[in-house]
Amino acid sequence: MRARLLSLLVTAAVASLGAQAAVTDAMIDNDAKTPADILSNGLGPQGQRHSSLKQITRENIGRLAPVWAFSFGGEKQRGQEAQPMIHDGRMFVTASYSRIYALDVKTGKRLWKYEHRLPDGIMPCCDVINRGAALYDNLVIFCTLDAQLVALDQKTGDVVWKEKIDDYSAGYSYTAAPLIAGGLLLTGVSGGEFGVVGRVEARNPRTGEMVWSRPVVEGHMGYRYDKDGKQIENGVSGTPGKSWPGDLWKTGGAATWLGGTYDPKTGLAYFGTGNPSPWNSHLRKGDNLYSCSTVAIDVKTGKIVWHYQNTPNDGWDFDGVNEFVTFEDGGRVLGAKADRNGFFYVNDAKTGQLVNAFPFVKKLTWATGIDLKTGRPNYVPENRPGDPTKGADGKKGEVVFSAPSFLGGKNQMPMAYSPETKLFYVPANEWGMEIWNEPITYKKGAAYLGAGFTIKTLGDGPIGSLRAVDPKSGKIVWEVSNDAPLWGGVLTTAGNLVFWGTPEGYLKAADAKTGEVVWQFQTGSGVVAPPVTWDQNGEQWVAVVSGWGGAVPLWGGDVAKKVNYLEQGGMVWVFRLMK
Repeated sequence: MRARLLSLLVTAAVASLGAQAAVTDAMIDNDAKTPADILSNGLGPQGQRHSSLKQITRENIGRLAPVWAFSFGGEKQRGQEAQPMIHDGRMFVTASYSRIYALDVKTGKRLWKYEHRLPDGIMPCCDVINRGAALYDNLVIFCTLDAQLVALDQKTGDVVWKEKIDDYSAGYSYTAAPLIAGGLLLTGVSGGEFGVVGRVEARNPRTGEMVWSRPVVEGHMGYRYDKDGKQIENGVSGTPGKSWPGDLWKTGGAATWLGGTYDPKTGLAYFGTGNPSPWNSHLRKGDNLYSCSTVAIDVKTGKIVWHYQNTPNDGWDFDGVNEFVTFEDGGRVLGAKADRNGFFYVNDAKTGQLVNAFPFVKKLTWATGIDLKTGRPNYVPENRPGDPTKGADGKKGEVVFSAPSFLGGKNQMPMAYSPETKLFYVPANEWGMEIWNEPITYKKGAAYLGAGFTIKTLGDGPIGSLRAVDPKSGKIVWEVSNDAPLWGGVLTTAGNLVFWGTPEGYLKAADAKTGEVVWQFQTGSGVVAPPVTWDQNGEQWVAVVSGWGGAVPLWGGDVAKKVNYLEQGGMVWVFRLMK
């Protein structure tokens, strides 16, 4: 009897360990409260990028030193924008050219590597980067430059399933980390510069089978799918023809290329949408919904519950993809977004009602402010690029200078929030551009801009600045300037610290309340990825991926010339306090 009882206890213990190894919906929803692992992009589906760990402080951070480093190797040392995931003794990290690695989290030893075979003719907009993976059950799932989803076994790296998102030859690609929300795998699409149609899709994360699809260009039909994969109409997005002239909605852009966030309290997934196509706004009179917006989607039904448009009739490629980070204020669930257009927005996360909006960059030319009653920008009409049909030769509209540039007051690099300080920490950039419109017609697989541009510096001073922003007052509480533009994400901790990286190669930490820089480490290449932290057997560890690249060297104009001395790379660095 005793032996049988012991056997049952051992069996139960083994089953319990197996259950713990499988990533569940509850584990992902509570990711922010379990610092021993990192199961979501954003250290919690809400995207706050805040850790409750406080072992590392400004008093002892001088002892923070490398534990191990891992090189991605090869000649593919392009931009590295990935956030690592930590689970069951493994680190899962993606790299440029659609690669993913599983590493022993204690030693950095490579456990397996998967390198996706990419076809000729892929058309990524802004470098061959990848921003990370999703974990679910025993799978690690990531997206590829040829617009595919690949699910691998966490322990072996073997392919479990693979699904096509869309046709790469038509300009589609995908580089964002997938989002797990309400038991579903949510992804968007990239390719806004090629006249694609932006959308959000939900799949069964165990099989890759479609559950629903929601276009974010007004006029397109949404769908849900039955158990046999049959497509069933699920309502048109918006009102066809209401905010788009003619047939331009059919190639309307609004790519959801940065992925989304999710708040279990609202049951809504929040995706930002990109620029309308083409860039020439004179061709598409109207607001062009749902481009340059935040859309809140009910994950159960796949329907848009609310939207808020940050830049109606965008004429500057300001997009609106920036992450919508939810947080609580007096029992109310709010969401914040530092938009590429230079304004910081606070919305009610349940209804979309605009609560506050203010600039977080110092130079803005396209609008004087946001009307808090209507939610609309107060445009400066003369600073919209000119209509080419009214130019002297009909081939080029009036050139205007615009700030911020289309690279944005903030771009892909995620901000962070601290519930302790109640501040957001925003990697901001001060730059401008000369921009003009040109005639354009759509051709499948070809660039669909109708504009020309040159990125400009605003002077000889610093371009980047990490800014601590008060979402209530709209004030910049402190800032740490940086010569090169900031292009990497931010991490906050309960130890009163803020971590971020710079293109010059430094991982830095500052006092979250004062902005005083208290530590830095040279990684050997530019940091354009977000740092993470976790509890490793009672010790707080920190990691960041290093490797200069992304959009700035490709599209940065005069700014790219200013930082052309920066070296590319591909490394994971891991740190802990040394005794």
